[in-house]
Amino acid sequence: MGWVIMSERELNRVEVLAQVDDGRLSVDNAANLLELTRRQVFRLLKRYRQDGAAAIRHKARGKPPNNRIHEAKRDYALSLVKESYPDFGPTLATEMLAEHHGLKVSRETLRKWMVEDGLWLSRKQRRTFHQPRLRRECYGELIQIDGSEHRWFEDRGDPCTLLVFVDDATSTLMKLRFVKSESTFSYFEALERYLTTHGRPVAFYSDKHTVFRVPKPSEHMTGMTQFGRALAELQIEILCANTSQAKGRVERANRTLQDRLVKELRIAGISDMEAANAFLPGFMARYNARFAKPAARPDNLHRALNVAPDRLAEIFCLRNKRYVSKDLTLKYDHKRIRLEVNDLTRGLVGKYADTYEFPDGRIQVRHNGIALPCTIFDPHQQRVTHAAITDNKHLSAVLAHIKAEQDKAAASAEVHPESARNGYRKNGRRNNGWNTLADRKRNADRKASQGCDN
Repeated sequence: MGWVIMSERELNRVEVLAQVDDGRLSVDNAANLLELTRRQVFRLLKRYRQDGAAAIRHKARGKPPNNRIHEAKRDYALSLVKESYPDFGPTLATEMLAEHHGLKVSRETLRKWMVEDGLWLSRKQRRTFHQPRLRRECYGELIQIDGSEHRWFEDRGDPCTLLVFVDDATSTLMKLRFVKSESTFSYFEALERYLTTHGRPVAFYSDKHTVFRVPKPSEHMTGMTQFGRALAELQIEILCANTSQAKGRVERANRTLQDRLVKELRIAGISDMEAANAFLPGFMARYNARFAKPAARPDNLHRALNVAPDRLAEIFCLRNKRYVSKDLTLKYDHKRIRLEVNDLTRGLVGKYADTYEFPDGRIQVRHNGIALPCTIFDPHQQRVTHAAITDNKHLSAVLAHIKAEQDKAAASAEVHPESARNGYRKNGRRNNGWNTLADRKRNADRKASQGCDN
């Protein structure tokens, strides 16, 4: 006799039935152990005594199921998928087979067939593994930066963004700063505070946010952003990660901060960004004492800043080039900037000048590093008086002034509809069709029929 494959439950039944057959166990106890009725125990005992332990096996073991799909149907479905839907997923392929070919197969069945035939990769097969990136050896060699938008004050305040600077070698929190949103100026502010505290690191590691990288460089827009330009002038390298897993140090820090920092802000009763920024230095010291790791090498690769404050302000600003028109004006951020006429500005007609926008809102126009005297006109914010219009001869402003005066004059005149001029007054009654053409025709027919009858 060959080997008999049995499940663990079936082996347990054989053992209990053998004890019942030997008289070592009663039928009631066997029923309780097997969680069966007495009648079922007697049936199994009868089969065991007649055919032995092999009779306890399930009769359908090794046999094809009754609901098995025929191999011809499987081959036909796969042939249709290969021929007409080779790049379709199982879900869409199932819909197409039912809609266009009248072949109804469950989605999971078709998925199994396609995986077995190599037409589809399962989620497990498509899974990609990210190899852990080794830490940098020295402190200040690589700083990971990211912005975490969260309800940091829960229901006590509005949501905001926390800018996080983490050292790659030690997982030390280098800088935390609450801002309204991720913008170039907010990163400039945080970076300036970082540099004055720690110095210049070798490189920054960020994601592909528009602050750090231009998504689609063109002829007029290079791949360097304002933040990248500022780092280049400071001789700091900027690296952009392709995935979130690549900058896992700062991502893991964000998760921890969204748990611990939120609770500590709640305990401290802080509900605004100003108080939270004042709270952050103490929190960073406690965090680093708990989670920071020693670097592989004791070297500190931060370099001294050695930049004057005036020069630093010029670095942390928005720089753009604008075309100077024939009337010595240029457009910037929906504003019109007029250059004063002098020997230097006369030669700028048809050329490009540099615009500097500072965090405090100031705008400067420069050429070859020389600041040019200018006046800024914002049509959305600045009101122009009639005297200023006459003196400066702004035609657009003149037309706007004239239109405003015309609107004031037209507002006093009341417009009446034509019906009011004809003396029509509403009586409040609805027209139920008593005087329509169809009603008049019905009345005429009724009168004619009455006349004929008479």
